[in-house]
Amino acid sequence: MKLEKSTLEIVLERPVKLLHVTDTHLTLVDERDNERKHALAKRLRDPDKEKYLCEQLDYARENCDLLVHTGDLMDFVSHANVEKAREVVSDEKVFFIAGNHDYSQYVGEAWEDKAYRMNSYMEIERMGGLGVPMLFNSRVAGGVNIVGIDNSYYLFEDWQIVRLKKEVEKGLPVILTFHDPLFEQSLYDYHYEHSPEDCTYIVGCDEEHLLRYSEFRAYQQRPDEPTLRMIDYIKSEPLIKAILTGHLHFSFESRLTPTLTQYVTGGAYDGTCRELTIV
Repeated sequence: MKLEKSTLEIVLERPVKLLHVTDTHLTLVDERDNERKHALAKRLRDPDKEKYLCEQLDYARENCDLLVHTGDLMDFVSHANVEKAREVVSDEKVFFIAGNHDYSQYVGEAWEDKAYRMNSYMEIERMGGLGVPMLFNSRVAGGVNIVGIDNSYYLFEDWQIVRLKKEVEKGLPVILTFHDPLFEQSLYDYHYEHSPEDCTYIVGCDEEHLLRYSEFRAYQQRPDEPTLRMIDYIKSEPLIKAILTGHLHFSFESRLTPTLTQYVTGGAYDGTCRELTIV
């Protein structure tokens, strides 16, 4: 396990420790899954993913108030993956919000949008479900309100803004968790410096920053009005103290505003996780 450590100062009565885990990408299948799922699992299989997940769960139980998983626990939807995911997120020490792969039927096989997501969500429910909210989640831990929002397709929705404002009304400091990071210039630059791909896979790029994207990726990741409203609200609300996110498979820490830090944590599939101590 590759443990990174960060500290966030917001003046709590007692320290709260969160273990941030993201992008596990489980690839489990069994006799209930079809040949395409088995072929996908064979191509992507890495037993170390499960070993690292067990180590991270054990570490959180012994050392942290909560393990916060920000999505892509599963690499694709299968009976075995859903059962393992349900086992993981049912642990009282685990808080979960979904990522794009948690809805993926066959990785990269289709245009994934809201309709695709909801079809997969219903398929997961037919398999027994995960037993926890996948689109919006919240829990208070040690005087901090952990709020998870599904932005797995690079967009937020108006109903999520309403729900977030209701959480803020509780008056507690908020740690936001979601899968896809928000645009920040140094993160954008770092991604292109180290991964010169056709996009950066981050939420809220304006048209100038989308110029480097391929046409497909710009269309996929162009923010709509609800997304821009959510980003403006997040940046302006003083009770929102930090964001935990993943998706990029590398770690990065930066400030979206002078008082709002965004922590991107690397992929749990190779053992990376972050212990965030909030004081």
